[in-house]
Amino acid sequence: MIVFLLAWVGLGCWAVCFWWMHRISSRQDAMLKELNEMTARIEKLSQAEHDLMSEVHPQVTQIKEHVETVKEAVSSDQS
Repeated sequence: MIVFLLAWVGLGCWAVCFWWMHRISSRQDAMLKELNEMTARIEKLSQAEHDLMSEVHPQVTQIKEHVETVKEAVSSDQS
């Protein structure tokens, strides 16, 4: 009789544990979906920012080269 009672208690514990894990899993899925949407928005904003910077500063490498030449000229004049 006790064996059957313990078997039913064990079965009930398995059911509760399964329900609890399913609940945790569904919360994790919701969190991952939200994070995925957030990273997609951040990536879209980052791409828009990059495009805007490219439009505003199309000659950044040329400006850097000119800065380097001015820097060399100034440092050689001070020597």
